[in-house]
Parts: sequence; C-alpha cells; structure tokens
Amino acid sequence: MAVRAAVLPAIGAPLEITGIELPDPGPGQVRVRLAAAGVCHSDLSLSNGTMRVPVPAVLGHEGAGTVVAVGEGVTHVAPGTPVVLNWAPSCGSCHACTLGEVWLCANALGGAANVHARTADGTELHPGLNVAAFAEETVVAASCVLPLPEGVPLVDAALLGCAVLTGYGAVHHAARVRPGETVAVFGVGGVGLATLQSARIAGASRVIAVDVSPGKEELARAAGATDYVLASENTPREIRALTGKQGVDVAVECVGRAVSIRAAWESTRRGGRTTVVGIGGKEEQVTFNALEIFHWGRTLSGCVYGNSDPARDVPVLAGHVREGDLDLSALVTDRIGLEGIPAAFENMLAGKGGRALVVF
Repeated sequence: MAVRAAVLPAIGAPLEITGIELPDPGPGQVRVRLAAAGVCHSDLSLSNGTMRVPVPAVLGHEGAGTVVAVGEGVTHVAPGTPVVLNWAPSCGSCHACTLGEVWLCANALGGAANVHARTADGTELHPGLNVAAFAEETVVAASCVLPLPEGVPLVDAALLGCAVLTGYGAVHHAARVRPGETVAVFGVGGVGLATLQSARIAGASRVIAVDVSPGKEELARAAGATDYVLASENTPREIRALTGKQGVDVAVECVGRAVSIRAAWESTRRGGRTTVVGIGGKEEQVTFNALEIFHWGRTLSGCVYGNSDPARDVPVLAGHVREGDLDLSALVTDRIGLEGIPAAFENMLAGKGGRALVVF
C-alpha cells in the first residue's frame, strides 16, 4: 500500500516528501495510521550524521496514532486502539534490562537496520529509530506501540513518545528533584519545555530557564519557569545571584553543547547535580580540572531517554495530563503538515526552530 512519507536519502541530504510502498504487518507487527509526529532535534542529529542510522530512511521517532491492522501473535492492541509509538523498546534480556535499566537496552535500536518500506523504484528504506513516524502510516514491531491511556488527546499524545518522557524522566528519574529544590533548565526547546513543567510538578521552589533567544521567555514562563536568563558567559553568575549566591540544586542541560554543559555545571551549588540530556557531537569537548572536581563535590551525569521506562511512565504522564498538571499543547510552537518538515529542519539548523508538531 502506498503512503506519503519524509525520506532521508543520504546523510546530509535534504528530506524528500515522497510516496513509499509500505507492506502489510507480518507476525508480531502492527500497522498504525499516524495522527501526529513531533519534529525533534534528534531527527536533525540523525539527518546530519551526529547519530548514525542506516540510510535511506524514513525518519520520525515520536508519534501517536490508531492501529489499523495487526499481524499474527499481537494481542495487546487491536484495530482501532489509539497508541503511542515507543522508539526504544527494551528486549528484557540484555545486561542493562536485567538490571532494570531498560533505557540502556543493548538491543533497543536493532530494528533500525531492517527494511521498512520501498520507494516506487524499489529502493529499500530503513525505519529511522525503529518507528518511521514521518509518514501517513507506519508498520512497527508490536513492542514499539503502547496503548494510549484515556483522557489524552491523540494528536498531543505524540509528544509523550520522546520529548515529554525525556524531560519528565530527567527531572524525576535522573536528577531526582525533591520538593523545595531549585532547578535550572538550559535550552527551551521541546525537551526543555517538558523539563520545566516536570520541575514544577516535582515541587521545585525556583525554576530558572536559560536560552539564547529572548523570544522564548513567554513560553518558558507558561511552562513553569519562575525566572528567565539569556545565555551568556555570565549565566552561572546570574543564576547564583538568583539563588542567594549558592547556585541551584539541580541543572538540566537540554542542548548538547560543551559551553552549555560547562555553564550548567558551574550554575549548581557545591554538591549540586547536573544532568545532561542534550545530544552533542564528538567534537564537543568539556574540560574540568582535578581540583575543582574535588572542591565543588558536584555530580555530572548523562541521561538517556530520561532514564525512563515507557511502559511504566506513559500511564503516569497521562495521569498528569488528565489532572491538568501537564499541558502537552504548551510544548508546541508550530503545527505543520507533512510538507512542512523540511522547512522545520531548516529552522532548527538556523537556531530558529520551536517545537513543531506534524499533524496528519
């Protein structure tokens, strides 16, 4: 069956909106009609080679839609079931999974090398990060779909699959923000906005948003920021001034650049915690001297997918949506159609991009 999709023909090449031939679901597979997909900076990282995937590929790794068909052996969803896509399903048997660290599953991205679909001329296409959400429909492994809990709008639910899970997990699982603590969030993109809301949900007493763009202050404050700081070489000093000269208890870096990781670390108090969510390139080198590591007693840690377990956390997030604590629509600055994805990528490259949501 032919559907339209955004195809990455080669690393560094522009995305092409074209028709693809999508097969029927085989055993253990599910076909989903997409309602929406989020345009995430990680997709840009895939397209420019920062993160490697087999190409040509259909990108898009966070989405939501409705099941239209299931293959043999699939029992947890059926045609008509609304679902959230899970781009990193855990295998349950590798070393990380046996430790309960499912976000580090060694086999989570094994499906990215599979043949997902074909172009009209027969060229094989791979599913970028397993789920190929930049398409009208997709066929995925059954482990890549989670039933959507009631009370969450299907279109907005697309953001649960990556941005919200990552931001929520960074606060609640990685940094483990406690009520009354102070938090700084570096980068007010989709993940940053989700992190700001999550810090508010966690009971942070002060939430400081940091970004290079003055135009994002309104968004940040609507998401829960109590203060807004324009990123500069003085950012750590400004944050200390806002926190009684101490620094914040927790900094969450959502950019993936050496300068912002270093600034986040310097913005925490003595004994503070910095969690790095942003995905940077190998050329982004962060340096520390041995004395300052000893003296400040700070913790710097990485965070993959918010250290989240989607099967556990999506129902929790749905509860926050139903209770009005989490506003998914507030994470979106632009709603576009499939044809708008290339322009959204250009905006991200130029540093102008907000949080775009593709609505099918």
